[in-house]
Amino acid sequence: MAEKAKKVKKQENAIQRYFRETTGELRKVSWPTWPEARRLTLLVLLVMVVVGLFLAGVDALAAELLNLILI
Repeated sequence: MAEKAKKVKKQENAIQRYFRETTGELRKVSWPTWPEARRLTLLVLLVMVVVGLFLAGVDALAAELLNLILI
């Protein structure tokens, strides 16, 4: 009888388990404060601009070098 009771236990739906585990993990996250989030966002934007300018410079230099070689 005890074996039947164990087998009858309904298995959890995979989607339900996913959302339950996701909610549990999100509760463990250390969320930044608004000032920290703004500061980090500005830092990311600044780094993107700097890297973009660097890549633009490298691209222009490579284009000039190719023009010198090919023409």
